[in-house]
Amino acid sequence: MKTTVEIADALFDRVRRHAQRTGKPMRALFEEGLRRVLEDAAQPEPYVMPDRSVGSASDENPLESMSWQDLRAAIYGDH
Repeated sequence: MKTTVEIADALFDRVRRHAQRTGKPMRALFEEGLRRVLEDAAQPEPYVMPDRSVGSASDENPLESMSWQDLRAAIYGDH
């Protein structure tokens, strides 16, 4: 399919020089660029859970020594 696209002169010149150096037609370079953009968009960045840790991993857990009743009272208050 033929179409008309406006491209910045400097970018067009870079593409033309690259095409000459590599021996690839400009059409192939444009198609390759569009494919890469679409492939990148199809695979979103994986979510990385932010580290919200408190204290140090080597610190003693103050909740381990508490019973369930004590934990419940600490969380919900003594009702």
